Amino acid sequence: MTSYSPEVRERLERDAKEIIGRYPKSRSALLPLLHLVQSEEGYVSDAGHEFCAEILGLSKAEVVGVSTFYTMYKRQPAGDYHVGVCINSLCAIMGGDQIWDELSEHVGAGNGETTGDGKISLERIECNAACDFAPVMMVNWEFFDNQTPDSAKRLVDDLRAGKDVKPTRGPGRLCTFKEASRVLAGLPDGQAGDGPTAAGASLEGLKLAKSNGWTAPAPSKGASE
Repeated sequence: MTSYSPEVRERLERDAKEIIGRYPKSRSALLPLLHLVQSEEGYVSDAGHEFCAEILGLSKAEVVGVSTFYTMYKRQPAGDYHVGVCINSLCAIMGGDQIWDELSEHVGAGNGETTGDGKISLERIECNAACDFAPVMMVNWEFFDNQTPDSAKRLVDDLRAGKDVKPTRGPGRLCTFKEASRVLAGLPDGQAGDGPTAAGASLEGLKLAKSNGWTAPAPSKGASE
């Protein structure tokens, strides 16, 4: 087993104690702590499992059982930019399957794999919860809407070339996978409120309701009883 250096462990312990302090029971902090150790190496390593188990007073088996249950925790190092292509029903119909096939061939990596330069990793996503922007992709959990095979390939090429790439919605700066993991651990980077989160088709229903003076029906009597 590879252990963390004293400097890294000290930093992780400091952050972990802040996170654990938010919960009435320390074991409830396991999920954010797994994100925390993932932010260190780009995946949850054996050292990460050991750290979480030790600081939370859990067995290593308990920690591994949780980290291997959720796909958001990676078992191998993810790329600096983790690219998720939605291949669920609507995105697939709109071209998501073709985007996946061409993008995977273009970068030479399959599902859960990382390119040799460590820049890009790919994942087939069952739903990115953005059907009105189909076909949609995410990079480090930021949205890239209305994609095509060509735009998807340009996107990863720009990422590998170090160009300034901005999400379609949300913040104006795209963070790395490690930085995103740190945010998911509960240590914000200050970008949560930046940029629009909804646009286009997502707002059409609200516009239509407003123009017609429609409002939600009042709850029926006894509904809250």
